[in-house]
Amino acid sequence: MKHAIQKGNALSQPQGIIQHEATSSIRLNKFISESGYASRRGADRLVENGLVTINNVVAEVGTQVFPGDTVSVEGNIIGKVQNLVYIALNKPVGITSTTDPKDSSNIVKFMNYEDTIFPIGRLDKDSFGLILMTNDGNIVNKILREEYGHDKEYIVSVDKPFNHEFASAMSNGVNIYNQAAHMMQVTEPCEVESLGPKTFRIILRQGLNRQIRRMTKALGFKVVSLQRVRIMNITIDNLKPGEWRYLTAAELQEINHRIAQ
Repeated sequence: MKHAIQKGNALSQPQGIIQHEATSSIRLNKFISESGYASRRGADRLVENGLVTINNVVAEVGTQVFPGDTVSVEGNIIGKVQNLVYIALNKPVGITSTTDPKDSSNIVKFMNYEDTIFPIGRLDKDSFGLILMTNDGNIVNKILREEYGHDKEYIVSVDKPFNHEFASAMSNGVNIYNQAAHMMQVTEPCEVESLGPKTFRIILRQGLNRQIRRMTKALGFKVVSLQRVRIMNITIDNLKPGEWRYLTAAELQEINHRIAQ
């Protein structure tokens, strides 16, 4: 498999810009996420599967970690990661946004980064474009939380010409099946702009599974190409598929401002 290629020279990632609350003791999933081992959600799964111990005792979900405690995950003692990294990757088609080593197309294997990192959110295997990678597990939920209304912008091409009624229906909300909630749900209003007979720009503040593909299918269309070009203030710029770069200090400062609100 072809590995991701960094664009430009390797630069040190700015440190100390993204701020998280500090406490004397912290929840176990937060401790694991701060180690860069997994996101908080992934940490909970590890705990549920009995793969985490505190002072050689199998831990439970919600356990607090105190100074001096020894935490092991899958037999490996972990601690807070020293250097946090935040990466913008132009994910190619065919790469899966998962850390599962059983999936040969997983994004971690593709990146082949020197430290443990994981994706913030997902971009389905058939889609391409911007996805953020990090070892900062605390930032994941803050960026993904829908109530913050973080923009995600896509360029989408469908299989046949569409009209104003299609664009209006997409922007006002489409009734689709929400797999996570096991129910039909009308999508939240979003911004849709026609770019051509078969191509449009869409800006979502929602993140249902394969949402755009499901929306277009419900209206009688099929997605031919789906590219994500922006997440919040981070844009794909001139990154070619498979290329990546570190986020700049200015980008991190803006993210910190938005997630701290």
